[in-house]
Amino acid sequence: MLYQQIARNKRKTVLVVAVFFLLLALVGAAIGYFFADTAVGGVIVAAILALIYLSIVGGQSADMVMRMNHAQELHDASQAPEFYHVVEDMALAANVPMPRVFIVKDPSPNAFATGSDPQHAAVAATTGLLQQMNREELEGVMGHEMSHVRNYDIRLQTVAMALAGAITFLANFASHAWWFGGGRRDNDDDAGGVLVAVGAVLLIVLAPLAATLVQLALSRNREYLADAGSVELTRNPQGLISALEKLKHAQPMTQSSAECASLYISSPHLNAAHGRGFSGLFDTHPPLDARIARLKKM
Repeated sequence: MLYQQIARNKRKTVLVVAVFFLLLALVGAAIGYFFADTAVGGVIVAAILALIYLSIVGGQSADMVMRMNHAQELHDASQAPEFYHVVEDMALAANVPMPRVFIVKDPSPNAFATGSDPQHAAVAATTGLLQQMNREELEGVMGHEMSHVRNYDIRLQTVAMALAGAITFLANFASHAWWFGGGRRDNDDDAGGVLVAVGAVLLIVLAPLAATLVQLALSRNREYLADAGSVELTRNPQGLISALEKLKHAQPMTQSSAECASLYISSPHLNAAHGRGFSGLFDTHPPLDARIARLKKM
């Protein structure tokens, strides 16, 4: 069951990332069509912009995310002995380098991992998590975060953040340029040209929303995989199950950044069940009850 779940989630992740790159290419093509009369040129510009975003975000992702969430680094184990040593143990079990360790002063229990790769990873936990979790539960949570590190989910989230930023920037640029009179295509007087133009406009307008939905889908998919990884590292599904049960009753965080919500082990802005159906598309995480049910089957 465990390895089947891991394989299934990896396949879904490949599909989601492919959709991300396709969306970026389509937005670039639409902008190139309007403003330079060349879709290929637009795709090239979009790719260059995405690479710039990736180099900026990837080079300092851990420090940037920690600043956004007001996290304070622990420089030795004496500042939070149990937390620090649990991170050490889980890093050893996952066979990854010891990450930098941070604490977020917030009474709501939560945790996240970030970084560009396992060699430059960082993990953080809130003061609320450290106060409310026993060691078994803390190991389950940190096993989850170390799974994100080991599986390169932290890099994947960094790439998704950069691509979403690039898509949003391109869409905003196109919208502003259009507003100020750019991008008119007077030669589109045939029905086919009009349809293409309308489709391109809709794509530009809806691109940021689509990028957000893809990013959230990626996050939800990787949470199931990290839960399974935690069980593999700790050999104890009950620790994470118990931790997730406590997280169901957590209040929204006050120190978290909205841009980083998908990084946390549970949504930092919701305190109960997540939306279902259409509204569930905008959730950063799968419902906690669904995650607990999967863990109980392992």
